[in-house]
Amino acid sequence: MALISPTLSPSSLALSLSCTAGFRATDCRPFLRRSNIQKDWNWRGNGKKSGHGFPSMASQSLSFETIPPCSSNAFLEVAKLARKKLKEEVSLRVKDEDISIAKALLYVAIEDEAILAFNGDEDACSFTEERSSQSTVHLDEVCIGGKSISGWLSEFDALTKEVEAELVQREIGCHVVQVIEAVNTVLFESRHFLRFPVLVDSRFSYLHHVLSSNCGTAIMLSVVYMEICQRLGVSIVGSPLGEDFLIWPRTQTPEELFKVSSGHSLLAVINGGCVEDPRSRASDLNSQSLQGLYVANNRDIIGIALANLIRLHWKRASKGNHGLMLISPLRSINSKDPLLRPVELTLAIMAAERMLLLQPDNWTLRRDYGLLLYYARRYGEAAQELSICMAFAPVEEVAVIEPFVQKLHLLRQIYSLDLEPRHLASS
Repeated sequence: MALISPTLSPSSLALSLSCTAGFRATDCRPFLRRSNIQKDWNWRGNGKKSGHGFPSMASQSLSFETIPPCSSNAFLEVAKLARKKLKEEVSLRVKDEDISIAKALLYVAIEDEAILAFNGDEDACSFTEERSSQSTVHLDEVCIGGKSISGWLSEFDALTKEVEAELVQREIGCHVVQVIEAVNTVLFESRHFLRFPVLVDSRFSYLHHVLSSNCGTAIMLSVVYMEICQRLGVSIVGSPLGEDFLIWPRTQTPEELFKVSSGHSLLAVINGGCVEDPRSRASDLNSQSLQGLYVANNRDIIGIALANLIRLHWKRASKGNHGLMLISPLRSINSKDPLLRPVELTLAIMAAERMLLLQPDNWTLRRDYGLLLYYARRYGEAAQELSICMAFAPVEEVAVIEPFVQKLHLLRQIYSLDLEPRHLASS
């Protein structure tokens, strides 16, 4: 389970992926290849669906307006461009306050959709216009879920206008509490936005899906809330609290957030049931303790969203292996060579790579990334990452990781000879 403490520094926001696991799958060889993805759904960018239950992320519509059909290399090019743009957005040379959380999360969604499309999902291969196969791919021309990045960003402008109209209708001023009440009315009464746990559906962890379906995880709905309030001139801050992410407006009178009206406090309306759930740490808060919470910055928020993706996709990748944890190979708990769903494992690896852009010195994150590479049978890369991890890890952890790195070197040699390494992998 992901452990993200509000009392930790930004460099400590990497999750420890010791959760049990995702979907049974076929052999997980090196990723970025075409593979058959089981499809229980037909979900397109217009929001129409067929089937029963929730659709998977693997069946969303991705279109390239300047690339002809059947050009699989275009998907990889878009994925690389999206990663490059994310790297630029969260670069350490960029001041934290200048980072656009919304843009960063849309880059994440585009990269994942492009890889899913490359891996053979027909529904993802929807093109709006045919042009020369030599055309250059531009990220601003890529449509995800039927809209470009600018199109999805304009959704926040549309929501903001609805809030402004609500304020005009009420004939009230711009006091922080009044603005927050108007935002709540638009999001939760007019638009009916709903919160869901991280592991319910992968769609709810991608920003464009949240905006199109009005359903999302706590961190994603918090991003929507913060983007709207930013446009209204109201500063919203947030803090991770266990499984929840709590947000509230900066105000000199925090006690107003705890006043109960119509059965709920303003803080509870903003953050859903967690504030009133006795099992949640948020239920113990008051106006004084709220002010003492660690306030996440923009990089932290992006990191939390990525940590959720690692957790989610690892869970889905390893579901068929009861009791399997990411760190099982280090603890000699698992004695079998597990079968994992390769595309989900790929998405978990990609999320970990993005987190390393934010926290390159986080030894726990690098360890988890190395272990994900091990499960993907990329033994050389896994050994390299775990060797780097040992430079930052505590002595007691190095003692556990070092023998495993030696095993990885042996596995790499055996694979280079095209031999079967199962007797070593399970030793």
